[in-house]
Amino acid sequence: MRVPKNRNTFSFPAPVTQALTTAALWRRRATTRAVHEGWRLIQQAGAVSAQRPGKLRFGSLGHGSKLAFPQGTVFGEPWIHLGDYCIIGEHVTLTAGMMPGLDLGPDPILTLGNGVVLGRGSHIIADTTVTIADDVYFGPHVYVTTTNHSYDDPETPIGKQWPRMEPVSIGPGCWIGTNAVILPGARLGRNVVVAAGAVVRGEVPDHAVVAGAPARIVRTWDEEKGWQPPLRTPAPVPIPADITPEQLVALAELEEREAS
Repeated sequence: MRVPKNRNTFSFPAPVTQALTTAALWRRRATTRAVHEGWRLIQQAGAVSAQRPGKLRFGSLGHGSKLAFPQGTVFGEPWIHLGDYCIIGEHVTLTAGMMPGLDLGPDPILTLGNGVVLGRGSHIIADTTVTIADDVYFGPHVYVTTTNHSYDDPETPIGKQWPRMEPVSIGPGCWIGTNAVILPGARLGRNVVVAAGAVVRGEVPDHAVVAGAPARIVRTWDEEKGWQPPLRTPAPVPIPADITPEQLVALAELEEREAS
């Protein structure tokens, strides 16, 4: 005896199913493109610059500087001064003072020099002065603070004890790695490298590399001997100033052919 096959009432022939799948795929792609394009337009409109400051009124915002959208927490703007050609990534927090609405006096509290780059998700908490000199680069999620919690009184909750505050200064040309923490009172010299995840306090001399938590000096520059201990990799060869993009592409293709 032949048992009749159960047939799904809502099933379609294979060509119809394929056509429906293709149509759904194209709709999804079109929706994705529309969302991406819409978000790009929102980012452009929400970016902050000297020409388009939006609601933010910084003490100064230099030529060519831009804060990407969305911004992080920003308050105390009259006491925040940004130099020329600074790049502030998305979700970066910049605060002057312990809370909004305070009168912090006539002088800047948070100062960024020219060409400073702050990576996505970084925080600068300036309850007292923070000075970042020219051409300092932050990786993502760097945390700089002038304030530490106090725990002198063992009976009072730590969050209710008055904090300690010390100024922070970062010299020109420094590189601060991802997830590094710069603590109150830190004073970094010129061209200092802070390794990813390092926790820095105290004074760091010029041309030093620090790493660890707490950070310690792991490499220094000597005028006669060079880097000590010596670098393990050769210095990169800089790209000549007069080379064109077409020449770079041709060189890359040549290296690929030689490698294969």
